[in-house]
Amino acid sequence: MKKLIYVLMGLLALTYACQDDENEYAVYPVSVQLVYPAEGGFSATEGIQVRLLNSTTGATFEATTDATGKADFLVPVGIYEASVTDVRMVDVVASILNGLRSNITVAKGTVAPVFEVSLTVSKGGQVLIKELYVGGCQKDDGSGTFQMDKYVILYNNSNQVASLDSLVFGTSYPYNSNGSNAYYNAEGNLSYENDGWLPAGTGIWYFSSPVSLDPWKQLVVNINGAIDNTVTYSQSINFNNPDYYCMYDITTFTNTNYYPAPVETIPTSHYLKAYQYGAGNAWVLSAVCPAFFIFTPKDVSLQSFSNDVRYADSTSTTSLVRKMLPVDWIVDGIEVFRMGYDDNKKRLTSTVDAGYVMFDNGKGYTLYRNVDKAATEAIEENAGKIVYGYSGGTADVDGTTDPSGIDAEASIKNGARIVYKDTNNSLNDFHQRKRASLRN
Repeated sequence: MKKLIYVLMGLLALTYACQDDENEYAVYPVSVQLVYPAEGGFSATEGIQVRLLNSTTGATFEATTDATGKADFLVPVGIYEASVTDVRMVDVVASILNGLRSNITVAKGTVAPVFEVSLTVSKGGQVLIKELYVGGCQKDDGSGTFQMDKYVILYNNSNQVASLDSLVFGTSYPYNSNGSNAYYNAEGNLSYENDGWLPAGTGIWYFSSPVSLDPWKQLVVNINGAIDNTVTYSQSINFNNPDYYCMYDITTFTNTNYYPAPVETIPTSHYLKAYQYGAGNAWVLSAVCPAFFIFTPKDVSLQSFSNDVRYADSTSTTSLVRKMLPVDWIVDGIEVFRMGYDDNKKRLTSTVDAGYVMFDNGKGYTLYRNVDKAATEAIEENAGKIVYGYSGGTADVDGTTDPSGIDAEASIKNGARIVYKDTNNSLNDFHQRKRASLRN
């Protein structure tokens, strides 16, 4: 009798185990239908890649559209973001059609729902954000994270000299992607998506002297801590370089923990200045998941924009004044989501950045732009100079790497001219890199 009971218990356990396995590996159908804008004469086409990104785990699923612009998926239970980029050449100019839809819920028993994703049109740019390093590194004694060594690298992604004289740096609000966000309506959509502006958070930085950037060259801008940080933290960044620029306006932002006196090798003409229109003694740029952008004001001076109440966001509080920054001023942007969190929300509109890149902060990782393989290989002077076999991504951690397989930094050192990917979609354009490029 006992033997029979044990057999029955074993069969019962096996049944439950099979059910658990079935639930764990079960997938359900879901479709994404692309909706093209009425203007521009664009229409659906076959073979456009659509991605579903699990907003908690970062797992990515890909499918291509049929002739009607519909892509079909089989995915596990979860909450997803649909992201798509369709690049069309119109009169030798790249028109970038981007689309993003959040909060796509796939539940057990889902019966083939179809989610529409509306596409918006934007243009590629000359000056790009090549790299954004904000998350800091581990302290040598293992006591925590050092995060006062942020920087951004700008890049001239063209064969023409670029002027940076009127370029300005800003960050959107809320500062963290998983922070409380009052800009989402009852339907779960970004309320200002189609209003032509986004909230720029309590201050902005600009170049204090004329700056130009040669073709295929970069410019390093320290955001805080423009010193040799490696003296104290060996895994950090040394900014002791006369070619570097730094955000340093101690009369406006007075916090010396953020802004120690820059290393003497950086000329004072390379100090960026700031306009502040909110409270605080330091400019806030999230170390975990910022929405960062560069812009050029149009038809108004930067000072007027900073002071003009007509640009003030009506939802701003006294301490957290935000400006309604016109989207058509923005040159480039990067939306960063906090890895491992399921409450991330977009802040940049789809014309600025139709996607996002996941980031795991505090480990010395950086956000680095992917290489446009075809465009880079098409430059005749690059023959024999391109270095392949890139292994600098965090693929061993989360599967993130540059799909081009080109080692950009090694190629540049070898004399190659790198063309970086620019689709106005961070899911396509960026990856998480193991090591900051300034530490190479």
